[in-house]
Amino acid sequence: MMLAPAPYLLKDASVSQVMTQVCIALVPGIAAYAWLIGPAILVQLVIASLAALAAESLMLWMRGKPLALFLTDGSAIVTAWLIALAFPPLAPWWLVALGTAFAIVVAKHLYGGLGQNPFNPAMVAFAVCIVAFPALMSQWPSVGLQLTTGDQINVIFGLAPRVDAMSGATPLDALKTALKLGDGDIDVAHLLSNQDLYGNFAGRGWEWIAAGYLLGGLWLWQRKIITWHVPVAFIGALTLISGALWLYNPGQFANPLFHMFSGGAMIGAFFIATDPVSGCTTPRGKLIFGAGAGLLAYVIRVFGGYPDGVAFAILLMNLGAPLIDLLCQPPIFGMKDKS
Repeated sequence: MMLAPAPYLLKDASVSQVMTQVCIALVPGIAAYAWLIGPAILVQLVIASLAALAAESLMLWMRGKPLALFLTDGSAIVTAWLIALAFPPLAPWWLVALGTAFAIVVAKHLYGGLGQNPFNPAMVAFAVCIVAFPALMSQWPSVGLQLTTGDQINVIFGLAPRVDAMSGATPLDALKTALKLGDGDIDVAHLLSNQDLYGNFAGRGWEWIAAGYLLGGLWLWQRKIITWHVPVAFIGALTLISGALWLYNPGQFANPLFHMFSGGAMIGAFFIATDPVSGCTTPRGKLIFGAGAGLLAYVIRVFGGYPDGVAFAILLMNLGAPLIDLLCQPPIFGMKDKS
């Protein structure tokens, strides 16, 4: 068999093409979100997108950069969508807009703009807002709560009272609270059998949203937008530690399936931890980064103060990404070692 002569070039892909495919991959999860939880998420996506474009335009103008070139690359929209999907769907509009603006202005442009940020901007926004506004960031729609589209929009824009009946806890938060209040007397397996709250295995409605993210993530891998290393390492580490503790004491620790399909595990594994700018780029580095994020997410979930630790886990691994990549660089061709 004859080979074509060099050079061998990979197919060129622009930033806008990559970001467009990431947005397309998020559609299955968004569709499940809107169908099962409520159309309020679509309103939040619009609010976050407008806030991101406004903040991006302001910073580009201040830095003397061409607006048309950078506004159309799609990076601000991807950040906005991840923020909207991470925030509660009934959060006030100003909270989503504030978090998005903070991500674009501080976490992105103050570090030099696209490709220069050491931390994932969407996770920075989530971490800042959950620390600054913990009550508002904990108001999720109660299971079985029926609100019309108009009611949901009124809540988002402050035109309807934000009463306690409109908000509740996520499955992760409910499980963590029950274990804390039970003081060791709660059987997790029995608790998870409540299908009204926990659905089939990870939260009524939420498990299918996670499945949508999984489907979109696999499509990104098939399109070679991401590699398998980070998602497999993330999910593998999360499954390994949760499975080991579940086998050790199934009465106090949830099974691996619950942790995989609840909270931000799937969107974190495929859409956030795979960020090539704030994450690792070497194959071994990606494996270490993903495994570390999955391990930290579980530790924070089960033993820490927050129900879902995916955002903080990824930010902590962002801190170590440069060192991990440095230690995982392959040796220079023709040399026995990296020295």
